[in-house]
Formats: sequence, structure tokens, C-alpha cells
Amino acid sequence: MRHFVFRWAITTVAVMVAAFVIQGIRYDSVGALTCASLLLGIFNAFLRPILLLLMAPLIILTLGLFIFVVNGLMLLLVNDFVHGFHVDHFGSAFWGAILISIVSWMLSAFFRGHDGKVYPLTHHTRIRQVEGRVVSSKIGPP
Repeated sequence: MRHFVFRWAITTVAVMVAAFVIQGIRYDSVGALTCASLLLGIFNAFLRPILLLLMAPLIILTLGLFIFVVNGLMLLLVNDFVHGFHVDHFGSAFWGAILISIVSWMLSAFFRGHDGKVYPLTHHTRIRQVEGRVVSSKIGPP
């Protein structure tokens, strides 16, 4: 549950940054922003994998660039369902989806530890011990 709330908060911040930077994306209230980020997370979790599977030939043909189009379409779909969240046109959705992806990735990487778990701080006090032999990089007799 904590991981879900954390991802939702990261998505909310990313959508807020996109609304601040991209001219055609805006929201009327904080409630609309949080609902839009929640719905975007739900769409990304359930609908996006199906769309990526159906669009696999186009994704392969465009060397993965069509994924950005799918992400923009997801943002436009959120616009249709959330009252108070506005995306003016596909260009805004396209660039907004790219910015949301970048900001979400940066925030997730900032709070994620080396073991893959999410920590509220970036400093870790636990040091992992390495077991096994150490192999020297020198060539020849020691």
C-alpha cells in the first residue's frame, strides 16, 4: 500500500510539473490533479500493456518511438474522464507524456535504493558484504 501511495505521489508531482511547463496542459484544482494522476497510473498499469502488445508491430517499425504516441494517447484519455483536467491537443499530450515520464523516472531513481526498495531518504546505512573470491586484474605471476 505504501508503494502505491508513493508512486501516486510521484505521478502527481510529474503531472504538476508537466502542467507548469507544457502550455496546453492545465488543471482547475488539486483534486482534479490527484484524480488525473490516479487515473493515469491505473491506465498505465492495466490499459498500457494491452495497447503496447497490440501496437507491437508499429513500435518495432519505429524503433520504439511509437511508445511516446501511446503515452500521449493515455494522457488524452485521462483528459476525457477527469473533469477539471485539461489537455488541449495531441501535441500537448505527446510532450506532456514525455515530460511526465522523465520526471517520474528521475523522482523514482532519486528515492530508490540499490536493492530496488523505495526509501524516503537517499542515504543508506546498510553495507552489503560481498562473498566469494576476489579476482586480480593483473596478468602474469603475482
